[in-house]
Amino acid sequence: MTELARSSSHDDIVVVGLGATTPLGGDVATTWEGLLAGRSGVVALTDEWAAPLSVRIAARMAVDPTEVLPRVQARRLDRSEQAAIIAAREAWRDAGFEGTAREAGLEPTRVAVVIGTGIGGVTSLLTQYDILKEKGPDRVSPLLITMNMPNGPAAHVGLEVGAQAGVHTTVSACASGSEAVALGLDLLQLDRADVVLVGGTEACIHPLNIAGFAQMRAMSTRNDEPQRASRPWDKGRDGFVLGEGAGCLVLERASSAAARGQRVYATLAAAAITSDAYDIVQPDKAGQVRALELALRRSGLTAADIVHVNAHATSTPVGDMGEAGAIADLLGPDTVVTGTKSMTGHLLGAAGAIESVATVLAIHNDVVPPTINLEDPDDDLKVDVPRTAREMTVTAAVNNSFGFGGHNVSLVFRKA
Repeated sequence: MTELARSSSHDDIVVVGLGATTPLGGDVATTWEGLLAGRSGVVALTDEWAAPLSVRIAARMAVDPTEVLPRVQARRLDRSEQAAIIAAREAWRDAGFEGTAREAGLEPTRVAVVIGTGIGGVTSLLTQYDILKEKGPDRVSPLLITMNMPNGPAAHVGLEVGAQAGVHTTVSACASGSEAVALGLDLLQLDRADVVLVGGTEACIHPLNIAGFAQMRAMSTRNDEPQRASRPWDKGRDGFVLGEGAGCLVLERASSAAARGQRVYATLAAAAITSDAYDIVQPDKAGQVRALELALRRSGLTAADIVHVNAHATSTPVGDMGEAGAIADLLGPDTVVTGTKSMTGHLLGAAGAIESVATVLAIHNDVVPPTINLEDPDDDLKVDVPRTAREMTVTAAVNNSFGFGGHNVSLVFRKA
């Protein structure tokens, strides 16, 4: 079995593969095209079950996973697992690997998987609970447990690629996807793996979840104009829009990628995770600032080196401006900031992974996606937020992710 080249702990960790299925497209190319075009993936929910809800909009996957996966396989998987496998397969192939790790010439005990999720297979759980009530326990699916367990997406991806260096699941609400990327970086830097497939997945568009978020007054109620509902930093923002999908990245040491002639998208320069210890829902700007400061310090870069931030920017009245203020204070008001949730909606545990894909592509292609629906910016907005895609040299960029429970993750990427 071929052993990938290893070097000292300061060997750069690079991104060599990308995969996604999102409300903008069923792969990375169409998702990226949609982001640059400023296209919204938010739609009206016309399902009968949505009629009584106060929120009747969401950002569903543009390509249903059942149209991609074989019928038998799809029926055995929760929707979040389906999305994870689709994104992982694309990222794995994009990294130059075919088949399992062993079939690709890798040592399986040196390949790991980290897939984050905020909720996991909750729609399968709720569906089977309805069956339990209506038809009795004998009609509950024997696959319920493997469809419902939060580690299900990571486990299925691990089986897909034959990963034996560890299969991990990060569950940190809306920071889960970014925390998966951070853990992947740790595994490589600690020499516990040579290749790590990381990402995040979520698929929980269901009346109970929507009702719960709506009762918290966390979601937009712009039911009559779905595509204009998600509007980070706009004075008219009234909450996030629930989205679904998955994003994956393949991480590897720079020396190994060079040895096999693999194209590199960007370098993952650093990651930082902090916790607020403040409130279960309300964010604390201090914790977010610490994450950004720590990531910057670990990366060896200066504030002047960071020219772009893909912000968490959910479109909530409270959250948006605290983050924007922290970016302005630490990186300067000229920092070019984008809120891609204005187009994809908020994919919860998948958000950080998909936004990492967008951040990496911004660096690789030297173009920053816009923020749409920013028609009347908040008076306190002190950073540069483009309304259309902007071509510029993106030497280094940050992806921020924050989650209920006070979870904060900042990732620093730079040109390879």
